[in-house]
Amino acid sequence: MSTRPVVVAAAVPAVLLIVAAVTGRLDANPIDAVTDTTGTWTLRFLVASLAVTPVRRLTGWGGLAPYRRTFGLAAFFYGVLHVLTYLVLDQFFDAAAILKDIARRPFITAGFTGFVLLAVLAATSPASAVRRLGGRAWRRLHRLAYLAALAGVVHYWWLVKADIRRPLAYAAVVLALLGARGWWYIRARRPA
Repeated sequence: MSTRPVVVAAAVPAVLLIVAAVTGRLDANPIDAVTDTTGTWTLRFLVASLAVTPVRRLTGWGGLAPYRRTFGLAAFFYGVLHVLTYLVLDQFFDAAAILKDIARRPFITAGFTGFVLLAVLAATSPASAVRRLGGRAWRRLHRLAYLAALAGVVHYWWLVKADIRRPLAYAAVVLALLGARGWWYIRARRPA
């Protein structure tokens, strides 16, 4: 099954963001608008990649499996845009300001942790990496997606100052997806 339609759909938010920037239809603070949009899509695609296995197990539809990688790479793409927006547009590559910002705002550390984990997952995403690492080691490594999702939720939660409903919703979804995996793992280990 082709993942092209998912790739095209995943590009739509970036295209809409570019159109909004070019036509001057971003919020009053355009840097915040770009940062928020790219961060939200990073988390959405990461959650979508984590949802593939539970949905596949519940529905029996094995055709979903190739989309997990596509969603994960889309999450990394938006994560790169998110980090670049912060480094280039917000901080202008000012290392001293970035270090001061990290010390003052721990949500940046949580977000960067999630981004580093996504970078490792993206780098080991190709089939050649699966062959090099071996299937079992590759699967263990790709469990870092769970930590990346948790780091993303913590980043979002700590970032929000008043209305935590959206971070709470993401946290609930991520915990439900991880809980389902944990439950299936325990059931598989239990003697018949």
